[in-house]
Amino acid sequence: MTESDEIATPEDDTDDNSYALDRKAVAAILYSVDVGDREKLVELMEPLHAADIADLLEQINAFDRMRLIKLYDKEFDGEILSELDDPIREEVMRLLNPEVLADAVRELDSDDVVDLLEDLDEAQQEAILDVLEDSDRVAVEQSLTYPEYSAGRLMQREVVMAPEHWNVGEAIDYLRNTEDLPEQFYHIILVDPKLRPVSNVTLGRLMASRREVLLKSIAEDTFYVIPVTRPESEVAYAFNQYHLISSPVVDENDRLVGVITIDDAMAVLDEEHEEDILRLAGVGEESRLSDSVLETTRQRFPWLAVNLVTAVLASLVIAQFEDAITRVVALAVLMPIVASMGGNAGTQALTVAVRALATKDLTGSNVWRIIRREVLVGLVNGAAFALIMGLVGLFWFDSAHLGAVIASAMIINLVVAGLAGIGVPVILEKLGVDPALASGAFVTTVTDVVGFFAFLGLAVLVLL
Repeated sequence: MTESDEIATPEDDTDDNSYALDRKAVAAILYSVDVGDREKLVELMEPLHAADIADLLEQINAFDRMRLIKLYDKEFDGEILSELDDPIREEVMRLLNPEVLADAVRELDSDDVVDLLEDLDEAQQEAILDVLEDSDRVAVEQSLTYPEYSAGRLMQREVVMAPEHWNVGEAIDYLRNTEDLPEQFYHIILVDPKLRPVSNVTLGRLMASRREVLLKSIAEDTFYVIPVTRPESEVAYAFNQYHLISSPVVDENDRLVGVITIDDAMAVLDEEHEEDILRLAGVGEESRLSDSVLETTRQRFPWLAVNLVTAVLASLVIAQFEDAITRVVALAVLMPIVASMGGNAGTQALTVAVRALATKDLTGSNVWRIIRREVLVGLVNGAAFALIMGLVGLFWFDSAHLGAVIASAMIINLVVAGLAGIGVPVILEKLGVDPALASGAFVTTVTDVVGFFAFLGLAVLVLL
């Protein structure tokens, strides 16, 4: 087996890592870079998908990345650029030979070029625009005039449309005689004389119908038109909710200006999910493995500072019961358990709430039902763990009263955790604050403060 044969592909590998980069292949690629063997490098890279090459460039260090790009040179595919994370993509674009970069950009669809340009400064944008054909440049510049994170930025300008009065034969002849069709498309968009989209015809229905059949008679039943200013998050939701494959985009006059396809919509949905996860963890929505130490520190420091403030608040509650803790040492042993259980229960409810808000499953019509459910879940779980901790208090510390105190505190905190886990993100969304970004700190504060106060307060009342 040669080194090039070791590159894993989905067809020849059935283990759990069948879609991951093969370590031996990566080592072989880096070795060819070390020895300057361009022919071998091209041979090893040729079977890889653009997304795999992008992963490779993101995983290796900056020095190896520079050497690989310089050696790979003219073989660089434009699709690789569209798969890279923004910081790495900017670095790669600076390293590429200007002629190679120009060829790579020309290969991309208009939506990918727009995505490429969004985070560049004006000078860099102008350099990219200069290499485009005049018609492509006009289309890209028009897309850049639309609001950021809107359908106008997400759409591609390359569309396949036909008059609504055509038949199947006319459409097939048109497709066969057109040289600049998009590389991938799923529908023919039917338009009226004013270029307003009226329906979609799938390629499958087109090819299965006789030539004399009218296109409008085989149009899809489900048809959604997306305004050019519609936020891309809502576009992604519509694609996921209504199982769309592609959808036309219209301007303020309802004229067709582009099309959004499922791959772009799902990329937005994936980004939304990733951002929610990162925000919930307080590590910054743009956090990446390729970030520098300074950048990673900058992203994480603010939320660590917020957590410090919440920890101080919890400590202030504990300080109010310093005398009780001194007299009953068992309180110091058991009180972290109450707060920890409340924190975990709150995080569980919070995660469900944030995801449900993002998918629009949690609305004003069902919010009170969900809140009641979480409170009851907290009550049931609290009662179960209260029984366990009551027995711990009884047998570990030989105190039925201490067992009753921690059992009661457990019930109180788990009920409050369920209420806070749902209520906090709902309230934050009503106030216009991203619930994924800020909910965690508030829920943690509530469960810590309530947990400590309930446990220590009850201890003072019952034990002292």
